[in-house]
Amino acid sequence: MNRFVSAKAVWVSAAAASLGAAAVVVALPAHAATAGCSVNYAVSSSWQGGFGANVSITNLGDPLTSWTLTWSFGAGQTVTQAWNTSLTQSGPAVTAKNVSYNGSVATGGTVSFGFNGSWTGSNPVPTAFAVNGVACTGSTGSTTPPTTAPTTPPTTPPTTPPVTTTPPPATNLPCDLYASGGTPCIAAHSTIRALFAAYNGSLYQVRRARDNATTDIKPVRAGGVADAATQDSFCSGTTCVVTTLYDQSGHGNHMQYQGTGGAGGQASPASATTESVTVGGAKAYSLYIKPGNSYWRNGSSTGVPKGSSPEGMYMVTSGTHVNSGCCFDYGNSETTRKADGAGAMDAIYFGTSCWFKNCTGSGPWVQADLEYGLYPGGSSSWNSNQRAFTSKFVTATLKNNGTSRFALKGSNSQSGSLFTLYDGSLPGGYSPMKKQGAIILGSGGDCCATNTNQSQGTFYEGAMVSGYPSDATENAVQASIVSAGYR
Repeated sequence: MNRFVSAKAVWVSAAAASLGAAAVVVALPAHAATAGCSVNYAVSSSWQGGFGANVSITNLGDPLTSWTLTWSFGAGQTVTQAWNTSLTQSGPAVTAKNVSYNGSVATGGTVSFGFNGSWTGSNPVPTAFAVNGVACTGSTGSTTPPTTAPTTPPTTPPTTPPVTTTPPPATNLPCDLYASGGTPCIAAHSTIRALFAAYNGSLYQVRRARDNATTDIKPVRAGGVADAATQDSFCSGTTCVVTTLYDQSGHGNHMQYQGTGGAGGQASPASATTESVTVGGAKAYSLYIKPGNSYWRNGSSTGVPKGSSPEGMYMVTSGTHVNSGCCFDYGNSETTRKADGAGAMDAIYFGTSCWFKNCTGSGPWVQADLEYGLYPGGSSSWNSNQRAFTSKFVTATLKNNGTSRFALKGSNSQSGSLFTLYDGSLPGGYSPMKKQGAIILGSGGDCCATNTNQSQGTFYEGAMVSGYPSDATENAVQASIVSAGYR
């Protein structure tokens, strides 16, 4: 399937004035208000059937205390998710209004918002915009006619540049999107980056071999990429391992390696320096799981869904570091660390294991570890809609309403939309689910209190949510991952 990323922008303006052109000053009565605006509409990313866009409004008139931007799509595009605006759509007509924190825009100031949308056939850029009912032509006009003739234009340009208002950061990171969709993250883990736009706490902890000292690695800024330079400095001249993955959701679902000094058990911590990648051009380190490594958390009293409660989850992993060992999982598992029966687990599996045999191809595949089996679909039979994901970065999602339905999706994390592998009934014997509320990463649920992990895989980021996420929310999360720029 063809995947692509593009960027295109349009400036809506009646005319472009050349440098040195004289400005005309119009005297207005005291009660007259000057109105004018220009709009920059930029398609920031595009994939098959979907796109992301950023919109900036520059106020060329008197200061605004609120704003409403309107435009119409010309090819049936539909907005599916928006941030920094209250946005509605009726047919082709779109109305975007300010939210509580960005209604005031000074003269010369700029305010921005963004959205994700869907398209079929083509995705032309709108060419006509209006703010508060005034067409954005790139020039100003008066709401009442001038009563005096124009004066002689000045011979020198103004000495003070226009004031620009900077909007708050766009809340379009994965857990912000899940929250806006009504399914908040109850656990969020990554060695790569923050998963909330406002998060600036610790991402993970490393321990060095030279003296067993530890340090926490934070993002370089709120909502940013991990501070790899701090890790490099701390681990210089020795080796380091990852002891803890901190939960960014505020629920305290921090994950520790399943061994002495961690969560207890027979596993060891993963090396902190095996693989580095770049995200948005910044260096960061992955959690590179090898056989023998595993992480776990008993979250049964800290918000992790239990029993038949609905939940969803995603992770970004790699199609180039996999095996068939059981089982490279991320998700809900047993508090007992034993195989406690069908429905005791609800976790994403990624790897080449063909649990029920008769698979087509060699994987790796996104499957559901529901305990007592890795399910490619709604039964032990091979799901013909399954596909292998061999790209360097892979997005995998699982959602389960706990009583009747679950869905599996996957995609390339660098481009493209999510592909639905399965969306239908739970396998026989799994309704209702019997989740226990622990969190597993890197191994199966019956590991590693008294045994060791056999699987391998790479973990870049992931989150678990309370509730059954909508398709629109999952699509927005995938678009956010693509826009992060994994390389």
